[in-house]
Amino acid sequence: MDRPSPRYRIPLFLSLALLAVLVSGGCVSGLATMMYLIKGTNVDPEYKYLKGKRVAVIVSPVVDLQYPNPYVPEELARQIGACLQKNVPKIKVIDQQKVHVWCDDHYPVDVNEMGKALKADMVVSVELGGFALLQGQTIYQGRAISSIQVHDCRDEETKAKDKKTPRKDQDGGDNIVFEKSLPETKYPPNTGIPTSDKQEFEFRQEFIKVLADQIARHFYAHDANADFAQDASTL
Repeated sequence: MDRPSPRYRIPLFLSLALLAVLVSGGCVSGLATMMYLIKGTNVDPEYKYLKGKRVAVIVSPVVDLQYPNPYVPEELARQIGACLQKNVPKIKVIDQQKVHVWCDDHYPVDVNEMGKALKADMVVSVELGGFALLQGQTIYQGRAISSIQVHDCRDEETKAKDKKTPRKDQDGGDNIVFEKSLPETKYPPNTGIPTSDKQEFEFRQEFIKVLADQIARHFYAHDANADFAQDASTL
């Protein structure tokens, strides 16, 4: 007698497990558990329309940073772009060096002009309101305040043809289609790291990567529990 193909065994087992959950836990709670088993702890992106787009990323400090390093905004933008490139399907992130050169030559920067000059469909613009690495003199704990805007820099004809990307009317023609102020980012969230344990540049790179991930994840599905392991990972 032919045995069932292995590819059918897992769905059958999962179906039986889900049926047991529904029967033993009641319909409502059982359904919630079933959705958890299927979907896990992933949450959907808050703005999912960077898929298939040509995107530029820019980070601008809105006040003098607590940490006096002019390379932090550029490196943060680079890390955000890397997260987007890795996790958003069919996206094309414009090389950060091109963004940096254009911004240096056109200060103060007009985001929409930059987007059009670099032929970007969308510009992810991050305002960095504060950035610090130290809690006291001998403990590292990164803190940052940031906000996000997404500008749709395409021409009106292209926007009209794109039925999948919603449009948001704004006064002044600033083309903002998504914006959000983020709560303060802390790394590690609940404890510090003695400065004797690692070099400052190492901790700065770690914190920039964490901050970049927390910003970029607004544009792709991610694990809702990812932050819970941050304290443990630094030990």
